[in-house]
Amino acid sequence: MARDPKHDPHFDTNRAWWDNVTPIHVASRGYDRDGFLRGEKPLCPVERAELGPLVAGKTLLHLQCHFGIDTLNWARLGATVTGLDFSAPAIEAAQRLSEESGVAGRFLCANVYDAREALGGATFDVLYTGIGALNWLPDIRGWAAVAAACLRPGGLLYLYELHPMLGTLDAERSDGLLVVRESYFERVEPMVFEGDATYVDGPKFERRRICEWNRGIGELLGALASAGLSLEFLHEHQEVPWRALPWMEPVGPGTTGADGRYQSNRMWRLPEAQRDRVPLMLSLLARKPG
Repeated sequence: MARDPKHDPHFDTNRAWWDNVTPIHVASRGYDRDGFLRGEKPLCPVERAELGPLVAGKTLLHLQCHFGIDTLNWARLGATVTGLDFSAPAIEAAQRLSEESGVAGRFLCANVYDAREALGGATFDVLYTGIGALNWLPDIRGWAAVAAACLRPGGLLYLYELHPMLGTLDAERSDGLLVVRESYFERVEPMVFEGDATYVDGPKFERRRICEWNRGIGELLGALASAGLSLEFLHEHQEVPWRALPWMEPVGPGTTGADGRYQSNRMWRLPEAQRDRVPLMLSLLARKPG
């Protein structure tokens, strides 16, 4: 798709939103920073099962790391971690979190499409991108090329992300119907939303716009192939780490921390009658040829 992702005008809109919401996220129960400091806010079960055994002793780069909780959780599993994000307040919060937790991590502020230059050409054993990252990017092929350039030969790219089918659904309905509202396939122009709240608990703020892109699995896999990465697995999941639709059901009992507060480690799924109709999350592992 013809565009210059490094200078996409929508980045300024999105960066302003992330700069604004970072303090809200840091203080929120949803992100549970205090729980992380107590060692009670781990990675999602899928991530721990699929990538957790592979990271000990490895260098790991987390693109679009926000304020670093997931990045530092990989460090707790034995990786030497670097996080990169385009929001300066998020990177500052990540550095503070590393210092307060005593978990070592390096954090850099840069546009994801400038990662190779920002990292001085360094390459890594593992590249990780987590939940809610790719939808902010205007060019998936450009992202895949950057990811491949940041991997050493034989290195692994791991992605745990919302499924593009979930990205099409109308999440504002209260009648329990699965209704497609947005495009499944990538478009040049983004989906534009406006609101005065973020996706976790916290105070409202002045209304701001955000710009997002959805794209199908074929577009994602095509981007990885164009960057020279070979797919090792692709899994589609029926559980999601947040209540993506109002009528979703919790999976298992809620968990609480040592002080009795609720933790946001719960998974959610559709009611049984709808469970097999749409996938909610995807995870994949790809390798850079050696």
